[in-house]
Amino acid sequence: MTKMEKYIRALKQSRIEDEELHRLVSIAKSAANQGGQILINHYGQINNIKNKSTRGDLVTEADLEAEHSIVKFLENQTQNITILAEEGGLTGDEKGLCWCIDPLDGTTNFAHGFPLFATSVGLTWNNIPLLGAISVPFLKELYWAAPKVGAFCNNQPIRVSSSKLLIDSLLVTGFAYDRTQIKDNNYAEFCWLTHRSRGVRRSGAAAVDLAFVAGGRIDGYWERGLSKWDMAAGVPIVELAGGVVSDYPNGSFDLNNGRIFASTPDIENELKNELNKVIPLEGNSYGVPEKKAM
Repeated sequence: MTKMEKYIRALKQSRIEDEELHRLVSIAKSAANQGGQILINHYGQINNIKNKSTRGDLVTEADLEAEHSIVKFLENQTQNITILAEEGGLTGDEKGLCWCIDPLDGTTNFAHGFPLFATSVGLTWNNIPLLGAISVPFLKELYWAAPKVGAFCNNQPIRVSSSKLLIDSLLVTGFAYDRTQIKDNNYAEFCWLTHRSRGVRRSGAAAVDLAFVAGGRIDGYWERGLSKWDMAAGVPIVELAGGVVSDYPNGSFDLNNGRIFASTPDIENELKNELNKVIPLEGNSYGVPEKKAM
């Protein structure tokens, strides 16, 4: 089954007709822009930063205000669609149509005044990403996509890069909050790929990473330990911009398992082959007692 066949089947199963599809795209774009504007209004003025599950897993008043505003808007516009939001959780059953909202992806960046952060709004059907919008407000960019419509940044069509060789590619990745407790922490992969590409970046915002792959700024991306709201909007944007999305490093993409691989088609196999060669680093090599690194 091709990517487009997968999307068309999901649209048919969800009974979303063309007119409704365009309405939902407009709603997703408006919701993402709304959240992005709230973030910009707070940018550089954050006073209340709290840790959630771990140190570095932060929440600010901007997250909460943006999420409240987006949820209220979506509830008003699409009363019959479930909402899964990072801070507020799930409002109903994830089966069927569900909005997945990350009001502020890149909270640590935002809290420190580092300008890469985003608001991400994706629509899924039975946990299959259908369409999405990602606002990167500091750059004044809105990435969005839907089947039968295409992939765009603001109003310009976008396409993944034409990079054909890994050695000529710029990559991006990230590190999960549990990275100091497990060996599957992506440290070794980061080092390995840094020596086999033009470089590996760490932006600190998965939604931004996916948007940049779709827009051709980044050639390949992989990460683990993500949540549904981190990926739901970005997956259709990458795929409908001509990119490939799968599990990391192999297998079919599953929104539930927190792992993702996204790239331009020409470097997919080479990048996956290199990821498969990586052996995790021992904890004492980066200053963590072995019992914590396992």
